[in-house]
Amino acid sequence: MNDEQYREKLTSEQYQVTRLKATEPAFTGALLHNKETGTYVCVCCDTDLFSSDTKFDSGSGWPSFWDEMEGANITREEDFSYGMHRIEVMCSACGAHLGHLFPDGPQPTGLRYCINSLSLDFHAD
Repeated sequence: MNDEQYREKLTSEQYQVTRLKATEPAFTGALLHNKETGTYVCVCCDTDLFSSDTKFDSGSGWPSFWDEMEGANITREEDFSYGMHRIEVMCSACGAHLGHLFPDGPQPTGLRYCINSLSLDFHAD
């Protein structure tokens, strides 16, 4: 998809987050409190990203997962914006910005994928 196609497909807020690397305000995301069983996919290209089995309440204000789905659908890149060192996570298929990865999650991985609801869609089982 090209930029114009993304602009047509996505809401303005989704476009800002996924294509321009914005962050949705904490505690505002539609999927933050979702407890249904299913798969979280990229809102831009429908690629499988996270299972509801790995979702947890981190208290951060964004949907959080302790692992990604099998198949390496997530790309990681160092992010030094805003005077911080973080690991940005993106959809491997289309490059959409999803959020960031932190080393303060629960076991068994100890990871916390802190993801914008606006970058996700949800497919219930």
